[in-house]
Amino acid sequence: MTLIIAILTLMGCALIATAHLTYINKAAVAMFVCTVGWVLYICYGTDFVMSQHPQDYRDFLAAVQPTSTTVKYFIYDNVFLKYVGKAAAVVLFLLSTMQIIEILNNNGCFDFVSEWIRTRNSKHLLWSITLVTFLISANLDNLTTTMTMLMVLHNIVQNRRQRMLIGTAIVIAANAGGCFTVIGDPATVALWGDGAVTASNFSAYLVGPALVAWIVTTALIGRNLPDRLDVEWMTTPYRGDDTNLNRWQRMVMLIVGIGGLWFIPTFHNITKLSPFLGALCVLSVLWIVNEVFNRKLMTADQMVQRRIPIPLQYRNIQQILYVMGIMLAVGVVKETGILGIFSQWVDCHIHNIWVFGVFSGLASGIIDSFTISMTNISLYPVVDAGMEQWADKAYMENFVQNGAYWKTVVYSTALGGCLFGYANVSGMALMRMERMRVGWYLKNCTPKVLVGWLLGMAVLIAEYAFI
Repeated sequence: MTLIIAILTLMGCALIATAHLTYINKAAVAMFVCTVGWVLYICYGTDFVMSQHPQDYRDFLAAVQPTSTTVKYFIYDNVFLKYVGKAAAVVLFLLSTMQIIEILNNNGCFDFVSEWIRTRNSKHLLWSITLVTFLISANLDNLTTTMTMLMVLHNIVQNRRQRMLIGTAIVIAANAGGCFTVIGDPATVALWGDGAVTASNFSAYLVGPALVAWIVTTALIGRNLPDRLDVEWMTTPYRGDDTNLNRWQRMVMLIVGIGGLWFIPTFHNITKLSPFLGALCVLSVLWIVNEVFNRKLMTADQMVQRRIPIPLQYRNIQQILYVMGIMLAVGVVKETGILGIFSQWVDCHIHNIWVFGVFSGLASGIIDSFTISMTNISLYPVVDAGMEQWADKAYMENFVQNGAYWKTVVYSTALGGCLFGYANVSGMALMRMERMRVGWYLKNCTPKVLVGWLLGMAVLIAEYAFI
C-alpha cells in the first residue's frame, strides 16, 4: 500500500507539472490525490499505525481490544486532524490576506501605483511597479498581489512583448518579496506555524538574497526593453458609487491593512496563538474601518452589486483548495514513512543543504514550487539544539529552529519555481493572461531568472559562512 500511495503521489506530481500542457487544474489534482491517499492509508490503517505510532496507539486503546473501527478513530483523532489543522491554519491566513487586499483594492488604495508609474520611460516604470510588488507581496498573498499589479500593467502598456517582459519581472518581485517574510508566502506561513523559524531571524537572513534575486533579474530584463514604452494612460478605474474615499481615508485604510499585518509576528510571539488569528483580527478591524468610511453607501444598490473581478476570485478559490490539497497529500505520504527514508538517502548521498537547495529549486521549476517546498519542509523535524549525541553536530545544526536548511529550501523553491514560468501560481497567471508560450519564456526569461536566483543563493551561503 505504501508503494501504491507513492505511485499515486508521483502521478499527481506529473499531472501538476504538465498542467500547462494538459489544462488539468492543479487544485483538482491536489484534492484528488490527498483524498484517495488518505482513503488508501486508512484501509491499511493498522499496519501504518503500528509502524509509525505504536506507543500512541497502545495508549489510545487503554486495554480495549483493537478493531478496524478503533484504528480508524485513532487515525482520525491523532493523525489526520493534525494535518487538517496545519493546512487550515495556512488556508485561513491566505483567506484573510485575500480579503484584506480585496477591501483595499475596492476602495482605491492601490490607485497610487498607477499615479506613481505614470511615465513612458521603461526603466522608471519597470523599477517602480516591481518595487511596489516586492513590498506588498512581503505582506499579502503572492497571487493576489501579482494579479493586481498585472491588471495595472495591462491597462497601461499596449505592446504585448513589453507586457510579458515587465510581467515576468512582477512575478519575480512577488516571489522574492513573499519568500523573505514569514507571512508573505504559504510555505513560509506553514514553516513559521511549525516553529521552524522565528520572524525576525528569518527575514534578517533572507532579505539580502531576495533583494539580489529581484534586482539582478529585473536589471537583466530591463536591458531587453526599449527606452520608451508603448503606453496609453487611462483615467482612474470607475467603481460606480461603491467608494467615495478621499486620499487621507485611503491612506488610513492602507496603513490599517498593511501595518496590521506587520503586527502579526508580534501577536504570535506574545500569545503563541496561530498567526491566522492575528490576520483575522486585522481583517476585522479593516472591515470596520471600511464600513465607517463608507457608511452612506452600505445599503446602496451599487455597493451591493460591487464584486471582485471574477477571474481573480476564481484563482483565489483555486489557490486555497490547492494549498489544502497539497498539504494533506504531503501529510499522508509522510505518514507512510517514505519521506523518512528519502531524508536518510539525502543525508547519506548528498549531505549538503546548499546542493540540496539547488536541486530543490530545479525540481520546483519543473514540477511545482509549493509542492516541492512542502515536501522539503516535511522531510525533517525541527531538532533539539541541545542534543549532544548527534553523530555530525555541524550538519544537524542546519535543522534546528532558525537553521539554514529551512531558509535554503524556502528561497530556492520560491525563486527556482520561476525558472520556467508555469511552476508557480503567479507565473501561471501571467502566462494565461498574456497567452505566453513556455518556449518564449525559456528563451527570454529563464537565463535571467537563473542568474538572479543563483546570485541570491550565493549571498545566503556567504551570510552563513561569515556571520
